Amino acid sequence: MASVVDICNGALNQLGASTILSLTEDSKNARLCNSRYTQVRDALFRTHPWNCLQARLELAASTTSPAWGFTYAYTLPANCLRLLRVLDYDSNYKVEGRKILSNASTMKILYISRVTDPNEYDELLRETLSAALGADIAYAVTSNNTTSQNMILSYQEKLKDARFVDSTEGQNVDHDLGMADVIDAGSFINSRF
Repeated sequence: MASVVDICNGALNQLGASTILSLTEDSKNARLCNSRYTQVRDALFRTHPWNCLQARLELAASTTSPAWGFTYAYTLPANCLRLLRVLDYDSNYKVEGRKILSNASTMKILYISRVTDPNEYDELLRETLSAALGADIAYAVTSNNTTSQNMILSYQEKLKDARFVDSTEGQNVDHDLGMADVIDAGSFINSRF
């Protein structure tokens, strides 16, 4: 079973640093991991439409309509990190703050969810998260610019590989449902950066 501590220890191992037993222990490494893990995780989750983090939901319209420009407002779920798709492709919509503004009377969305259980993550995503955290805390742990730069390069390589594998894993081609997963050239180009 994977845990947040395992992911943090993966980052610390890559840095050649002492591992931790918990995020709340009284050590510099635990404090760094505890203060940076959530921000690094959420930022990484926003970088790609990770299959293991996708969720579908039908939203209820807000009781308060937008002041102008659109008829309906829909509140994004609290765990929504990134809106990927709206079911009705013909609908104009705009994300403002934590609301989706639209003229559509129904709103079905596909989004990246803030999943907190590491057991729900793909293995390559867990490895990429360890590398991202390692890159983020490298200088604070080692006080070494070379190690910090090496961790950034390692993170970029792992991110590229994880995005590529994730992008090529399964496609929903049922256009009648309006939710076809399409891999376009941009997905592959972006997975290589």
